[in-house]
Amino acid sequence: MTSEQTFIAVKPDGVQRGLIGPIITRFENRGFKLVAIKLVTPSKEHLEKHYADLSDKPFFKGLITYMGSGPVCAMVWEGRDVVKTGRSILGATNPLASAPGTIRGDFAIDVGRNVCHGSDAVEFAKKEIALWFGKDEVQSWKQASFDWIYEKP
Repeated sequence: MTSEQTFIAVKPDGVQRGLIGPIITRFENRGFKLVAIKLVTPSKEHLEKHYADLSDKPFFKGLITYMGSGPVCAMVWEGRDVVKTGRSILGATNPLASAPGTIRGDFAIDVGRNVCHGSDAVEFAKKEIALWFGKDEVQSWKQASFDWIYEKP
């Protein structure tokens, strides 16, 4: 099986609202494997690296302030096509455009409080995972339900 990893973070609003468990449940229910998790309040410098591609946007400063305002639950999920599927589970960046049944469609209203972040491409996932986790923090293990989730080639 070709497997990939993605970076998913429950933002400070999601942590404050007690949504870590429901978000984890949605990824586990889909069959994805959690390989790293930690609760961290990121520094301004760390967030500026993470959101470097948005540095020229007018909302950048507010985004950095908001994301550093409290704990973030940083996670790495693994599975087939997990980056694209993870984005589908999260829903559209604008929660009002998110379908019911997605995390943002069920739990959010404003773009600035959209509960979670998810990598939007495999190459960005690799960069984000490396920024948030050391190699020794990402586990490699076989899920007991693996053969019930994936067909053998």
